[in-house]
Amino acid sequence: MPVLLATDLLLWLLVAAAVAYAAYCRRHAHLALPWRRVFRSPAAMASAVVLAAFLAVGLLDSLHYRPRLEPKPGEPPAYATEVLSALDLALAHLRGRAEKTYSAPLATRSFAKEQVELPGGKQMRDYPRLRFGGAHLKSEADWADDVARRTLAGAGVSIALILLINVFVKRLKARSPDIPWHAAGAALNVLILLAGPAVALSTGYHVLGTDKVGQDVFYLALKSVRTSLAIGTLTTLVLLPVGIALGTMAGYFRGWVDDVIQYVYTTLNSIPGVLLIAASVLMMQVVIDRHPEWFSVAAQRADFRLLVLCAILGLTSWTSLARLLRGETLKLSQLEYIQAAHAFGVREARILSRHILPNVSHIVIIAMVMDFSGLVLAEAVLSYVGVGVDPTTNSFGTMINAARLEMSRDPVVWWALATAFSFMFALVLAANLFADAARDGFDPRVRV
Repeated sequence: MPVLLATDLLLWLLVAAAVAYAAYCRRHAHLALPWRRVFRSPAAMASAVVLAAFLAVGLLDSLHYRPRLEPKPGEPPAYATEVLSALDLALAHLRGRAEKTYSAPLATRSFAKEQVELPGGKQMRDYPRLRFGGAHLKSEADWADDVARRTLAGAGVSIALILLINVFVKRLKARSPDIPWHAAGAALNVLILLAGPAVALSTGYHVLGTDKVGQDVFYLALKSVRTSLAIGTLTTLVLLPVGIALGTMAGYFRGWVDDVIQYVYTTLNSIPGVLLIAASVLMMQVVIDRHPEWFSVAAQRADFRLLVLCAILGLTSWTSLARLLRGETLKLSQLEYIQAAHAFGVREARILSRHILPNVSHIVIIAMVMDFSGLVLAEAVLSYVGVGVDPTTNSFGTMINAARLEMSRDPVVWWALATAFSFMFALVLAANLFADAARDGFDPRVRV
C-alpha cells in the first residue's frame, strides 16, 4: 500500500519545480546565460554528477509503501505497520542481514568476544562467526580469494559501464564542445568504479561493517542521504519566502518598516542559534507526544518531526539572506529606472515584482545553493546533541552520535564514524564546489 509522507510530497514538488524552472530558463536567453556560465566550469560539472547521485538515492528513498501481509482465508487484506521505501526494496540483501553487534568491514567474525560452545561441549570466550558476513565460505582460509574475486568481478562490470559511458560522453562533447563533459564523465567514472566492487562485496559481506545493534553501516549511510537532502532543501521553502519578503521590504520602503525588520533580525541573531533551535524542537516534541492520534504509523511521527525541524531551521536562518537583499534593494531603489517608474505612477507592488525581485534573484540563487551545505552540517550537529531528527530516523548526525562513545574503546570502533564523515564530506564538498561555480556564473563581473 503506497504511503505518502509529508516530506516525500515536498521533495517531489521541489524536483518538479526545479524541472519547470529549467524549462523556463531554456526558453529565455537572459535566464539561461548565467547557467551556461555555471556549467562551463569543470568543477561544477563534476560536482553536479555527485549531487545527482545523492539526489537519486534520496528520491528512491522517498517512495514509501507498507508491505502486504500474508492474507488469512476469509479476511480482508492486511498491511504491515512498518513503512519501507523503494531503496529498502533495492537494498533488501543489506537490510535483512543484521548481526548481533559490531563487526569490522569485510569481517567474518564479530568484533566482540562472546561465550562460544566448542564441539566437545566445552565453552570459551572467542570471536564468534557472523550470521551473514562471510557465511557462504566453507573455510575462513578462502576469505582473501573470495574478496579478491568479488572485487574483480565488480570492477569488471564497472569498467564495462565506464566504456559505454565514455562513448556517450564523446558524442556529447561533439554536440556541445564548450561544456566540459570530460569532468562530468570523470566524476561518473569514479562513482561507478567505487559502486561496482561495493555492490559485489555487499552480497556476501558487510562492506563497511556493522554498528552496535548489528545493522549494516553501508545501508545506514545510504538511508541517511534522504534526511540530509530534506534538511538542505525543504528548509528553503520556509527560509526563502520570509527572507525575500522582509529583505526587499526593508530595503525598498525604508523608514519605520526598515527599522522594525532590522530590529527583528538583529534580535534573532543575538540569540545563540543552537539554543533557539533546541528550545523550539523540544517544545514541538511535547506537542507531538501529547497527540499520538495524529499518526497512524511510527514513520509518520518521525517524518513530522523532520518536517518541524526543517521549519524551525528555516525560521531561524532567514536573517542573513534578508540582510543581503536589504542592501541590494537599497542600491536598486535609487537607480534611474526605478525613479522613472515612481514618476510615472507605477504601483509599489508592480515595481517590487517587475523591477526589484528579478534583479535580486541571483543573490537568492547563490544564497540558496551556498546555504545547503551549512544546513546539512547543522542537522549533524543538532542530532549529535540530541535535538535533531527523531532517533528512529536515519541520519549522519544519529550515526555520529551513536559512534561517539565507541571511539574510547580499545580497539577503536572507527568505521561507523568514518563512513558518516566520508558521505557527509562528499555531499558537502560537492555542494560547496557547485555553489562557488554558481556564484561566479551569476556574478556579471565574472566571465567563465
